[in-house]
Amino acid sequence: MSDLTAQNPIRENLAAIRSRIARACEQAGRPAGDVSLVAVSKFHPIESVEAALNAGQRLFGENRVQEAASKFPELRQTFPDLRLHIIGGLQTNKAAEACQIADMIESLDRLSLSDAIEKGAQKAGRLPELLVQVNTGDEPQKSGVPREEADAFIEASLERFGPKIRGLMCIPPEGEDPTPHFRLLRQMGGRHGLPVLSMGMSADFEKAIAENATLVRVGTAIFGSRPAPQS
Repeated sequence: MSDLTAQNPIRENLAAIRSRIARACEQAGRPAGDVSLVAVSKFHPIESVEAALNAGQRLFGENRVQEAASKFPELRQTFPDLRLHIIGGLQTNKAAEACQIADMIESLDRLSLSDAIEKGAQKAGRLPELLVQVNTGDEPQKSGVPREEADAFIEASLERFGPKIRGLMCIPPEGEDPTPHFRLLRQMGGRHGLPVLSMGMSADFEKAIAENATLVRVGTAIFGSRPAPQS
């Protein structure tokens, strides 16, 4: 078993990412415990998730509810302390299942989804924690509340879901300096007294930590290149 552990690239990758997080926190003058790593396991097989669990990782992110449902209920039987975040754009017809299996939904971004989550939570008997996704670049092809509408939507969501609204999430435009987008999200979270900021991925999470990220979402740097999604 020790030989297998030593050869486990996922274990090595996780250790490297955790070291980078700790260094980034130190440079930002923050305790390393301020930042949690979300291991993004989308399109990767259950064996890869299990390897990460065996290396001590407990927090995972999945884009697709159906894929998450095929992996995580089984894994929870062995690892009851694992936590699952739904991080991709969520269809309203998947909201009930997301409420059933997720600990947090990071992509609340429209009224129709709020309605679906409320109904889904009643059906499931549980409401996950929620993050409002803000489209900081106002990109038409991307999920998230447009910047101009974000403050009003956050206020309405807080009135509706109360403390289950934990914070905000963003994905900056590809090819742009992400720091202004992280800063915008940080300021927005501060205005609403929201403690959680999910921002930063494999290529830029150090910059996100410098802007007070509390969750960083890392996939490729842990699990390697993603296999082609199954149709």
